[in-house]
Amino acid sequence: MRDDFDLLIYEFPGNKDIKIYPISDLHIGAKECMLQTWKAFVKGLEKEKNSYITIHGDMMNNATKSSVSDVYEEVMSPSEQKRWLADQLYEIKDKILCVVPGNHENRSKKEVDDHALYDICCKLDIEDKYRPNTAFVVIRIGDKKGAGQKNPTYTLCVVHGNGGGIYTGASVNRNERFGAIIDNLDILIVGHAHKVVMTRPEKIYIDCRNEKVSFKPFNLVQSTSWLKYGGYGLRGQLLPGGHALQEIILRGNKKSVKVAME
Repeated sequence: MRDDFDLLIYEFPGNKDIKIYPISDLHIGAKECMLQTWKAFVKGLEKEKNSYITIHGDMMNNATKSSVSDVYEEVMSPSEQKRWLADQLYEIKDKILCVVPGNHENRSKKEVDDHALYDICCKLDIEDKYRPNTAFVVIRIGDKKGAGQKNPTYTLCVVHGNGGGIYTGASVNRNERFGAIIDNLDILIVGHAHKVVMTRPEKIYIDCRNEKVSFKPFNLVQSTSWLKYGGYGLRGQLLPGGHALQEIILRGNKKSVKVAME
């Protein structure tokens, strides 16, 4: 298993834009899981060119007797969830940039040393894309250029996230603070809170070479869940999160990040 700080580096020739879908919180096994919506997404992604995904946790509901989720409400056993997810990801495995587990997968890791998403990555022969906590990704777009010429390079940090998800502002503040400690970061991708959020905070940058103070933004993308409202969320009196798939567009001809919502 690779270390969190082992960079994942991708180089895409040409100058076409790259699209990234942040994927987390599918919660396979929960009866509220939007299976048909997910299947339609996978089918569409297979046909899309220059489109990729990050996977950052809670893809499986993975309820256990000691978890908050009710094991007796599951519509698939944990082993069935693993097999189903592996089958779903098989046709799009070349579009996966990285895989990071969430707190739901980590339940079985803590209890019985079962690394669910890592096992799936091994089955798909993409275990080199798995990181146990956080993935740091570098994406370079373009063909080789002459001296003094640069191609767009983008840096991503992909993590599941943690903490309570009751208040949207609390999760945003927590994630923005985390992003602020990562120098040269372009995009922070998180999940966990089941609330679709996109912000663009700035960091103060002291430019000694040019003797000036400037500001460098980074993009925070908090990804959607794939759950209908009910079950644990309703019992816990949590606000409905809604489902809205996001797209991160990396420009190929110049450095520019655009985040949109379908």
